[in-house]
Formats: sequence, structure tokens, C-alpha cells
Amino acid sequence: MQDNIQYLKDEARKWPGATVEYREDWDCDYFGIEKKCFCMLGTNKTGDRVMTVKGDPAENELLREQYSDVVPGYYANKTHWNSFLLEKSSFTEEQLALFLKKSYQLVLEKLPKKVQLKYHQ
Repeated sequence: MQDNIQYLKDEARKWPGATVEYREDWDCDYFGIEKKCFCMLGTNKTGDRVMTVKGDPAENELLREQYSDVVPGYYANKTHWNSFLLEKSSFTEEQLALFLKKSYQLVLEKLPKKVQLKYHQ
């Protein structure tokens, strides 16, 4: 499990402007760009490790219907965010990294155009 988490952190740090830091006040690893969150890695109230990422609302719903290890975003907008239960995950770390990358891109697209150009890939 720790290897998967480190893999996700390492992948995110490769992306322009992405930061990963531990937030003591939220007890989670906070992934951000320009101080906007694109992922939280932590535990839910039952102690399960979760990765909460932004996604397309229609895709989010479909994922929740198809996979029991994908649930509405923990402490997040349930329409736009999903939480992946990492210890029960049916996804590979590469697949999880793709969900993480999509979240990064969705948040980046919401930033002002001038800021986006700074990080254009």
C-alpha cells in the first residue's frame, strides 16, 4: 500500500506546478496546483486509505455504479469528486495515476488562462 501511495506522489510531482505536501490540519497528503486541490490522500472515518480526486460528473457516477471501491468524494462535492478505497482497489497504480492526472488537468483548466499558460505541457 505504501508503495502505491509513494508512486502516486512521485507521479504527481512530475507535472508542471503540482505540489504534494502533508497537511496536518486535515491529516492528509494534499496535492495542489496554484493552491487549488486536485487530490487528497488520507483516511476516511473508518480508517480506510482513500484517494479523493476530481472527475467528470457522468464518469464519476458510472465508476461508482461499476466499482464498489469507488465512492462519492469523502469530504468533497459528491458530484465532482470520487474517493477510491485504496486497500480494496481493483485498479492498478497506473490506472489510479490516470485518475489523478485527469483531476490535475480538470483543476488546471479552471485556472485563469494566463496561469494555465505557465504550466502548458
